[in-house]
Order: sequence, then structure tokens, then C-alpha cells
Amino acid sequence: MYKRISETAEWLKARMTTKPETAIILGTGLGELAKEIEKELVIPYTEIPAFPVSTVEGHAGCLIFGKLGGKDILAMEGRFHYYEGYSMQEVTFPIRVMYELGIKTLLVSNAAGGTNPDYRIGDLMVITDQINFMPENPLRGRNLPQGPRFPDMGHAYDPDLIALADTIAQEKGIEVRHGVYLATQGPTYETPSEYRMFARWGADAVGMSTVPEVIVARHCGIRCFGISIITDLGGHEQITKVTHEDVQKAAAEAQPRMAAIMGEMIARS
Repeated sequence: MYKRISETAEWLKARMTTKPETAIILGTGLGELAKEIEKELVIPYTEIPAFPVSTVEGHAGCLIFGKLGGKDILAMEGRFHYYEGYSMQEVTFPIRVMYELGIKTLLVSNAAGGTNPDYRIGDLMVITDQINFMPENPLRGRNLPQGPRFPDMGHAYDPDLIALADTIAQEKGIEVRHGVYLATQGPTYETPSEYRMFARWGADAVGMSTVPEVIVARHCGIRCFGISIITDLGGHEQITKVTHEDVQKAAAEAQPRMAAIMGEMIARS
């Protein structure tokens, strides 16, 4: 695995014209943010050695090198999920490569279902902590030399980045919530009883990504910031049908606010 990571990183280094220290992962329905990046190099995942390929609608499947907020960045337009049939090592393979490329800060975004009864569709939730309810930890197996055998997850999401996001949101008049994100295996959306159970566990939102990526990023010493767009609600007074198209639409409508926060965070970092 480490040999594959190194070979992929070397392949990318040979084509890079910049040295970004910040990376962004754009989740379901959030690809519009990629249009705001001043692109210098766009590489489809299919062309990158050993890279998985995104199979989910709403994930373009490209690695982008460019500028956002006046700073050099690396962006993943589309991610990989455990439910697609990939192993946890494949899901988090790009994070390992990012570390080898010199990435020090990772901003992750996702579309999530709200388990908190106070949430509304379209809310932005700054992730303050996470719950791993997936069937496997991505660090299971032989430890890679990029980090310790037992990494600390006390501050999975960087407090300074959270504070910066809060400041920017207040300046721009954008309402944000703080909450805990829980990740499930998927690909089914949750039942009303599952929504209520996750809420009792302390989760404010639930999705099918992000947690493995953050675990591996923290293993590598990369600081993380995460934001969820609440695209559906469940487990409360009324049961409503949820479709992938509904999730994409809600994410697309809310993402300009998310982009404003993330772009300014990068500019000030």
C-alpha cells in the first residue's frame, strides 16, 4: 500500500506546477464550488495511477490544482465511499497521497441528514466532532509510517479553524450551526428509528462519508475542518421520502454560503 501511495504521489508531483498546502474534498451535490477555483491543472481520476474512480451521481471525479481565495489548493471533485464496494484503504487512499504531496490542512464537505430536531433543510453545520459507525476503521491492519499506531482523536476537527469559520460566518451574516457528524456504511438512507437512535447517541447529522478521511488525515498529522449541508430530515414528527436527487438539489442551493466561508478561510490561512 505504501509503495502505491508513493508511486501515485510521484506521478502527480511530476505534473504539478504549484505546491498547495490546503486540500478540499467536495461531496455530493457540492461540485459547483469547483467552478470558483482558478484551475491550473485538472486530472480525471481515471488517469491517475492506483486512484479509485467515483461511481456516484453528483461526483465529477477529478483532481483539481488551482487557486481559491488567492491561495494554491488541491481539490477533489468527488470522493469515494465504502458503500461503492471500495475497502477503507481505497476510500482513504487520496488522503495518504495528499500527505505525500505536502498537504497540511484538509477541508471536507458533505451532504447530511439532520437528526437534530432543531435543524432545517439547507442549514450549514460546522462539524465539531464525529462518531464512527462504519463497520471498519481505516487504520485497521499494518500501521503506515505516516503516523502513530494509536493516533489521538481528541480534536479531530481543529478548534482554530472552527473559530475562524465562525468569525467569517458572522462577518458575512451567514448562520451556521455546530454539531456532531455520524457516518454509517450506507447506501440506504436511515429509517426514522435509526435517526432517533443516532440523535440519542449525540449525533446532530448523519451521512456516509468524511469520518474515514478525517481519521486518516489526523493519523498523518493533517489538521481538519468539516462542514455539512443539511439536505434532509428524519425521525421526528413526519416521515418524508428522501431521494438522491432531493439531496443534490438541497446541497446545490446551500453551497454558495458554504463556498463563501471556505473561500475566505483559505484566503486567511
